[in-house]
Amino acid sequence: MKRRHSAAILIGVLLVALALIWWFRPLEHPPVTVGGELPGPCRDFSFEAVPYIVCEIDLRSYDVAVFHAGDDGRAFGSLEKFDKAMSGEGRPVLLAMNAGMYHEDLTPVGLLVENGHEVAPLNLAVGEGNFFLKPNGVFLIRKDGKAAIMETNAYAAAKPDVAFATQSGPMLVIDSRLHPRFEANGTSRYIRNGVGVRDENTVVLAISRSQVSLGSFARLFRDELDCPNALFFDGVVSALSNGERMIVGGSYPAGPIIAVSAKR
Repeated sequence: MKRRHSAAILIGVLLVALALIWWFRPLEHPPVTVGGELPGPCRDFSFEAVPYIVCEIDLRSYDVAVFHAGDDGRAFGSLEKFDKAMSGEGRPVLLAMNAGMYHEDLTPVGLLVENGHEVAPLNLAVGEGNFFLKPNGVFLIRKDGKAAIMETNAYAAAKPDVAFATQSGPMLVIDSRLHPRFEANGTSRYIRNGVGVRDENTVVLAISRSQVSLGSFARLFRDELDCPNALFFDGVVSALSNGERMIVGGSYPAGPIIAVSAKR
């Protein structure tokens, strides 16, 4: 009788343990919210059976800027908090997207320039992870209002006069060539977002609505969006808002943020 009772207790403990392991298991792909009205410069688009939101920004009609922290010096931390802060200051944006990788304290991993002020320096280090998958690069808006994406070492050599810049990695497209380390359609699949520059007046932002490989994501920019240079921003935590509500993503952490607003 005691043996049966002990066995029943053991089975109960094992079942509880298994339930706890399942409940607290890490989510490889966090839940993604998809909804809301698309911002004016954006459209739905499909490439290689993957649905995207693509936003083509004419810098003669829109301003593109990079943000990280509020007046109190604290990182906004998410697109939702950023949108709320901008609206509260009377500076609503048309769209916002996470724009580069960050440390646990939300500080940028690489270069960040906001309103001509260098928040974080250029990172030329060698390391592990997507950011360090060389060549990586810098998206920038010059003080004359023109856009570019430059490979990191080229940026370091040129030292352009920039108003806004964010460094990330890897480059997706370099002078119309795909990143040399990408497989045609690798097994690593995530919701991903990035930026391309078609010409000095045209910035193209894209975010997938479903999981995609880096190879396919890079081909989107080169083959369909006509961007000779494109830069990966991030995966898994990729998010897009229309300035009022989330369209893709949720309350994910965000370090650098790119935002688009109508010219005043």
